[in-house]
Amino acid sequence: MKILALDVGKSKSVAYRLDTETGEVGLKTILTRAESLVRLVVRWRPDRVVFEVGPLAGWMHDMMVGCGVREIQVANPMGEAWRWRNLKRKTDRDDAVKLAELSAAGQLPTVHLPSPAVRQWRQLIAYRVTLSDRQTAAKNRVRAILGMAGETLAAGRKGWTAESVERLRSLARPLAECGPEDLWRGMLAVELDVLSVLEAEEAVVVAALGRRAAADVRVRQLETIPGLGPRTAEMLVALLDDASRFGSGKQVSSYLGLVPRQFQSGSMDRRGRITKRGSPLARRLLVQAAWASLRWNPQMRFVFERVSRGHRGRRKVAIVAVARRLAVIAWAMLRDGTTWRFGRAAA
Repeated sequence: MKILALDVGKSKSVAYRLDTETGEVGLKTILTRAESLVRLVVRWRPDRVVFEVGPLAGWMHDMMVGCGVREIQVANPMGEAWRWRNLKRKTDRDDAVKLAELSAAGQLPTVHLPSPAVRQWRQLIAYRVTLSDRQTAAKNRVRAILGMAGETLAAGRKGWTAESVERLRSLARPLAECGPEDLWRGMLAVELDVLSVLEAEEAVVVAALGRRAAADVRVRQLETIPGLGPRTAEMLVALLDDASRFGSGKQVSSYLGLVPRQFQSGSMDRRGRITKRGSPLARRLLVQAAWASLRWNPQMRFVFERVSRGHRGRRKVAIVAVARRLAVIAWAMLRDGTTWRFGRAAA
């Protein structure tokens, strides 16, 4: 088998060729451009192409499929077999060689790469959260500007009602019209304009996500879970993609990084904090949904109270347990094609 391993960089990549039958090897540095990669594949004609998952993995995978490559492996750099430990040297060439050797030995940890449409959906979901975070940052800057000027703003959502925003507008002034002692009014005007634009852009993105979710029966399935909103439901559908690729709920929890670290040696067996592997956005939205489900979902409230045991110090541990339970239930519903049934969580 001819294996082509690529250590991909933003501008340059290292290509390593390995023929497992003849033992022939080859090494080459190329530009990370579609035309350069196509020429390399046409010249070497590999049976398998291997590269790490990353921002460039999507279009590279699609390009390799278009070139007729029979087998494509996308490596998971978080896998234990891929980690570099106690080494004096780590270079791009070493990475490429190790990719090829692990692939040839059948020990390369790989990841599932979804279709281009699902990848774009994931990116739009993440972009919506980015716009929301930028609004939060703008609001924090407004509060900071007001604080330095001796003005006050109501806490929480009360500070951003229509009346509160109108009051802020009355305090603001175009920066060109501000004197040396009221420049804060100009900065306030700039931040309010930024906030207005971000809110409008997020509304456009949310509308697009809403149309996409309305056309997907799987999202509507998950929305039947009490406390789970459309944004979390669409995130789970896009992230889990093909539910049949998971064999158990434990695999789903591990995929989302919601399982505890384990330290075992002899008679010692300790459980630490969660691994936090996988998507940070998924964990963030799941935890938010977990807090909401405590109000609307009696089963999740039962899980929370059972884990917390009435101690405030265990509330964070308990809410992570609820988030994990929500994720597993959502996966089971997608796998079976069913909607929410009361009593599922207790079972």
